Amino acid sequence: MNKKQHQVKLDDEQIAELREIFRSFDRNNDGTLTQLELNSLLRSLGLKPSAEQLEIFIQRADTNSNGLIEFSEFVSLVAPELLPAKSPYTEEQLRQLFDMFDRDGNGFITAAELAHSMAKLGHALTAEELTGMIKEADTDGDGMINFQEFAQAITSAAFDNSWT
Repeated sequence: MNKKQHQVKLDDEQIAELREIFRSFDRNNDGTLTQLELNSLLRSLGLKPSAEQLEIFIQRADTNSNGLIEFSEFVSLVAPELLPAKSPYTEEQLRQLFDMFDRDGNGFITAAELAHSMAKLGHALTAEELTGMIKEADTDGDGMINFQEFAQAITSAAFDNSWT
């Protein structure tokens, strides 16, 4: 495999965040993740890879073929998923979609707005589904979904179907 593939650049904050995540799952602090540690990390991110998917994941990431995932391999593996260019939607498309849900135009989608919009789209939600959707998307815990949270939820939903 060509090492120089496609260089992906993350900002310092993203790298620091990944390093923190990596370290918290590197149980024995040896600078590598075992298959078990990687599985725990992926599950903490809401992914549920099968044993087969995990094996493929490790084969793709383990560029030095030692059976372990070093931090640089981990970054190479997840970087493409974190970059906005990877999103199947443009910022403009996401903004238009957000504005459809944000009925009063205040920059937030409330549970009522989400329920109303989903019903209009022919997807009436139960109270439980509604609460679950808000809880999943609302990363700052204010009970509403701002544009950043909305974009993240929509984008990750587009990637996650095969893992859940």
